[in-house]
Amino acid sequence: MSTGRKPCSPAYVLGVGMTKFIKPRGTVDYPELGFEACVKALLDASINYDDVDQAIACYCFGDSTCGQRVLYQLGMTQIPVYNVNNNCGSGSSGLALAKAFVGHGVADCVLVVGFEKMKAGSLKGNWGDRASPVEINNRVMKDTRGVTEAPPPAQLFGNAGREYIEKYGATAEDFAEIARINHKHSVRNPYSQFREEYTLEQILCSPMIHAPLTKLQCCPTSDGGAAAVVVSQAFLDTRPHLKSRAILIAGQSLATDNPTLFSGSSIDLIGYGMAQHAARNAYAEAGVKPSDIKVCELHDCFSANEMCMIDALGFSQKGKAHEMVRNGDITYGGKMVINPSGGLMSKGHPLGATGLAQCAELVWHLRGWANNRLVPGADVVLQQNVGLGGASVVTIFKREDGRVPSPVSDEEVGRITGLGYNPAVQTKGFTAAHVDKVRSRKARSEVALADISKKVQSRF
Repeated sequence: MSTGRKPCSPAYVLGVGMTKFIKPRGTVDYPELGFEACVKALLDASINYDDVDQAIACYCFGDSTCGQRVLYQLGMTQIPVYNVNNNCGSGSSGLALAKAFVGHGVADCVLVVGFEKMKAGSLKGNWGDRASPVEINNRVMKDTRGVTEAPPPAQLFGNAGREYIEKYGATAEDFAEIARINHKHSVRNPYSQFREEYTLEQILCSPMIHAPLTKLQCCPTSDGGAAAVVVSQAFLDTRPHLKSRAILIAGQSLATDNPTLFSGSSIDLIGYGMAQHAARNAYAEAGVKPSDIKVCELHDCFSANEMCMIDALGFSQKGKAHEMVRNGDITYGGKMVINPSGGLMSKGHPLGATGLAQCAELVWHLRGWANNRLVPGADVVLQQNVGLGGASVVTIFKREDGRVPSPVSDEEVGRITGLGYNPAVQTKGFTAAHVDKVRSRKARSEVALADISKKVQSRF
């Protein structure tokens, strides 16, 4: 049956960049975080801001038009700037918009940036005088499982974990093992907020937040930024020397909830239905199966969500995700590697930046640049990003040339980028000359930039 949709032209990620994710201490403001990520992505794409047709800024905590505040530092070229807030799925929602713009001929080059300056502690609502977007979710949770003093997100996801235990026979140790693996992976990612290994016992014995979730099974709040440059086939064809670093967005779907959200199931209540729908659409567009995916950056805001999403994404039979965990099939040496970056749990979770950081990690894998954590034979990779309320985005990437990536040395990457280092394995900065190279040549404003570039450079 015809869907009535017009076929899309290919869209490629040509450049990525991100900041180190840090604890939210209020020391670094969002204009710096966004600027750093954008400069790195533009340098990585070997383009200037004048080449950008449209821009998208993704964030949850901030006033309107924060995107313009960040992007004006690069240039005031009068291009459209869109500000996106789709909860924790904001970054990937921006990526989906960019793909749509490019795929339907609206733009040839789109810059997507995500950033967040958060407050320490668990997430809280900003508005006490109006209905919360997840008000009904919380009401259903109260009616089905009751409420505790734990942070509401931990209760929602913890309850999903409880249901998984009750229905399918998983144990608290299975959820802790997911956290152990993610923390272990983070050691090799220099952008991670936390880079410590923990034993299973340490994770189980850390403070209980909402059973089965202990503290080390919950992602931290974070400050950070990430960015991606998405381009068309025509844009790439005029720059054939850049094709070796271009990564095809082979399949992508942004889905919202269906009525099963309020079925009374705690697993349904965290967006299982929309994740499953988005995954099926993305697989169909990319022409691949779940078994083809060798690397996945999965939205592990809590270990319980990773368990449920392994099912929703089709990596296991329904109710069998814990068996994958027990068999070592979500880490190196198993069927696939989930969250080689360390995931949200270790890397951190600055909401607007998360989806774009997932994108950066997978781009580095497909290029062979993530040479200290590369997964052999990974020619098809997937990212899953979710925002309760709801937005579930599943994106599948392949190399433009269709080849299986092989490790590229740090020296060679440094030569390719002109930075002198490999951004996939080192968190270094850039020079004033680098900044000058990517800022608009025709419409830059020193007033808009002020001292931000100097502040960013001073941190390296």
